[in-house]
Amino acid sequence: MLKENLKTVEEHVQEACKRAGRSREEVTLIAVSKTKPLEMLQEIYGEGVRDFGENKVQELCDKMEQLPSDIRWHMIGHLQRNKVKYIVGKVALIHSVDTYRLAEEINIQAKKRGIIVPILVEVNIAGEETKFGTTAEDAMLLVEEISKLENVRIKGLMTIAPFVENPEDNRLYFRKIKQLSVDITNKNIDNVSMEILSMGMTGDYEVAIEEGATMVRVGTGIFGARNYKKSNESH
Repeated sequence: MLKENLKTVEEHVQEACKRAGRSREEVTLIAVSKTKPLEMLQEIYGEGVRDFGENKVQELCDKMEQLPSDIRWHMIGHLQRNKVKYIVGKVALIHSVDTYRLAEEINIQAKKRGIIVPILVEVNIAGEETKFGTTAEDAMLLVEEISKLENVRIKGLMTIAPFVENPEDNRLYFRKIKQLSVDITNKNIDNVSMEILSMGMTGDYEVAIEEGATMVRVGTGIFGARNYKKSNESH
């Protein structure tokens, strides 16, 4: 089933790229593997997927120890400052930086290890109260503040669009994020690039790709519906 799911998602990604006149190479498919057992990750890995996204630090670290070392891990969930030390230097990218204090902690841990850590600034583009992320209005200021930290590099923006029945309803939000990235690029801020736009999930990744996403985070589309019960028992 997983193989079929992945094939379907891959076809949809390719079609969306084609519609947008983009090359398939411009889009990274991240398999969101939170709450999923190792066997499922191994199966998808066997199909050539190397980018996996996790929400929780503990789960990410557990899986990392048991899976091949060439996997690029993406921290996509809300990150608490006291957990930063466990993933700095281990993950390929932290998608969910939404405050200066979190970026500051990443910088402290990066300095200790003598490394530069790539991050994305998370923007709550729809202004949903239930979601983390800086506001679109504050994003520019936050980027400018974080850019002064020596061991952190902003590589772009991330957003979690609203959960909608019709993916077209999110097109406007993806456009706004894209425009925000253009505005930030035009500021020519040192240590900041906007090469990555992490947006689009199972329900709306095709629209996100059409609007410029360079990373899409697909969980349910690949692994099927989430099974929280199993995950709670194993932690």
